[in-house]
Amino acid sequence: MAATLHDVARMAQVSIKTVSNVINERPNVGSATRAKVEAAIAELGYTPNLTARGLRSGRKGAITLAVPDLALSYFAELAAEVIAAAEAAGVVVLVEQTGGDRERELALLKSPRLNMTDGLIFSPLGMGQEDVGALEVSYPLVILGERIFEGPADHVTMQNVAAARAATEYLLDSGRRRIAVVGAHEGEVVGSAGLRLSGYREALAAAGIEYEPNLIAHSGLWHRANGATCMRELLARGVDFDAVFGLNDTLALGAMRVLQEAGISVPADVAVMGFDDLEETPYSIPSLTTVDPGRGWIARTAVKTLLQRINDAGSGGPAETRLAEFEIRRRESTAAA
Repeated sequence: MAATLHDVARMAQVSIKTVSNVINERPNVGSATRAKVEAAIAELGYTPNLTARGLRSGRKGAITLAVPDLALSYFAELAAEVIAAAEAAGVVVLVEQTGGDRERELALLKSPRLNMTDGLIFSPLGMGQEDVGALEVSYPLVILGERIFEGPADHVTMQNVAAARAATEYLLDSGRRRIAVVGAHEGEVVGSAGLRLSGYREALAAAGIEYEPNLIAHSGLWHRANGATCMRELLARGVDFDAVFGLNDTLALGAMRVLQEAGISVPADVAVMGFDDLEETPYSIPSLTTVDPGRGWIARTAVKTLLQRINDAGSGGPAETRLAEFEIRRRESTAAA
């Protein structure tokens, strides 16, 4: 038979109330007691009865995650980590795809489907700062990404400018001086592409290197095919460069494939840097140097923040912004010039 709350309490030698407090992540439990309860839960394989809990609390035991496109590896891996974090807290995740379309994103915020869950983790791509008022919603909401800042909802995101600057500085420190960028978005200021390009430009300025627009290749969505197209465009222009900074890993991998097809050695002739630290990057040939922007931390923090807001039932404090730490993952694609 399935383990019950009583079984966990008996094994951990605590009250049923204490077990409930641990499961619901309430703070009034000592660390030693919490560890005993969690060990008992793991040993017994206990899983909360979400239906019964929902009937008692008025909650559904589920949250919604809305991302632009699961075909983009970053969002697929982010979704997997959000689901894992929610599952550990006994919560189910319903996933929505918006296609990065502004109208679909705005419609989702008002969708009756959200009544099926207790809150929303939302990564907009089409919406912008002018849509901040649409985030005034009646349910708990956590925003991801770089499209909207200083809104009425908690925001969990990465340090795009600082991380891109560090990536560019790493290439400069390895002896590269003419660094092409793959995946910029024409005219974008706020958004991943705009912020990462800003970090790139900051690093060049600090090194006394002039920014050259002809080293920048623009694209649409950040798929491998677009990275390959950007690289073919740069090669067709006859642009001289000794490094490539793909604004995400898939762009960098697409660009690296085209370089190799053209007989250009990576990293002997051209170093290649990515951004996102996708699971596949250690296994490319050569393995891809990249920025780990803290995706796992972002997923766990978004889930934890949303569940806290759900438990607070509207009595929490003002919205907060939380920034992930980043790290350069040094691999074979960026050996010194």
